[in-house]
Amino acid sequence: MPQAIRAAVCRLFGEPLSVESVQLADPVRDEVLVALESCAICHSDIMAISGRWKGKLPAVFGHEAVGRIEAVGEAVTGLSAGDRVVLSLIRFCGRCYYCQKGDLAFCEAEFGLASRSPLTLSDGTPVVHGMKVGAFAEKAVVHQSQCVPVDERLDGDIACTLSCGVMTGFGAVANTAEVAAGSSALVIGAGGVGINCVQGAALAGATPVIALDIHDEKLEISRRFGATHAFRADMDGASLAAEVKALTHGRGVDFAFVAVGHPPAIQQAVDLTRDGGQVIVAGIPGRDDIAEIIARTFGGRGISILGSKMGSARPHVDVPRLVDLHHAGHMHLDELVARRFRLDDINEALDLVRSGRELKCVIEFGGDA
Repeated sequence: MPQAIRAAVCRLFGEPLSVESVQLADPVRDEVLVALESCAICHSDIMAISGRWKGKLPAVFGHEAVGRIEAVGEAVTGLSAGDRVVLSLIRFCGRCYYCQKGDLAFCEAEFGLASRSPLTLSDGTPVVHGMKVGAFAEKAVVHQSQCVPVDERLDGDIACTLSCGVMTGFGAVANTAEVAAGSSALVIGAGGVGINCVQGAALAGATPVIALDIHDEKLEISRRFGATHAFRADMDGASLAAEVKALTHGRGVDFAFVAVGHPPAIQQAVDLTRDGGQVIVAGIPGRDDIAEIIARTFGGRGISILGSKMGSARPHVDVPRLVDLHHAGHMHLDELVARRFRLDDINEALDLVRSGRELKCVIEFGGDA
């Protein structure tokens, strides 16, 4: 039987969310019901709520979550009630063309949850299962492939960050670009994804690791995560290029990571990359945004521009690896979380994330934050 839960519902794009009671259906077949501990706010949630990605409403967004399984569908294997899991928005079959190539984020299988949301309003109106998780709520129903068992030693506010921001930023460096020791790297945007590009590059042995952001607070934070140098992203272009070239033998960086959804940042990355280097784009702009790239970038300068969706991640491989790195003292996870909020205060948390001056804000369920 469906159960009533509290959720933060987006009824109008660009407006505050409404915390209210909604109905959540039971899991069927290969689905899992998870009672949530914590859900971090990702900039993707901000984009979705703003309407820049368009889509239908009402919706419940939120996808960086951790919780404990309450119930499983009859076809679920390898997961049981009581298991603690991180939830990923990557839903995959493991059998299709993309899954066989390891590109799980592009899985082309059809899932029941893609056409049938488990959420409805009290009057029966369907609610969009936002970001394939709908985790700005006390509980969520997801496909079993979206559940990754996670270490009991990690606090919920830390564990939830693994499911998107950490995995995407670190994966852009380790999986998509495969940065080698001794390479030079630059990251545009020191937010939830970018700061993990920074620490991923530092962990890979890159030097220098250069961070760019428009907020001085983020530049200071980036140094604590492994940036050797940090500059304002909005400084004069010629001056910035001169600073970067002075650090890279006059050439520009080997790898530039774009961790913001701001199209002009892609050309900025190109301008700071050496001939033959790579630009990796991990930030997602609005649906209709267009990036203008100087055509000579490709044939004339030999620069490759690569997309990195979710850090080319395989969650069941990458999450345990990240946890191991954290326990070994190599990954900074605790320092990612700036503030913790109750669900009732989610709009305050969203405003703080929109300001761009903090890293992660986390919604905590089951008690005061």
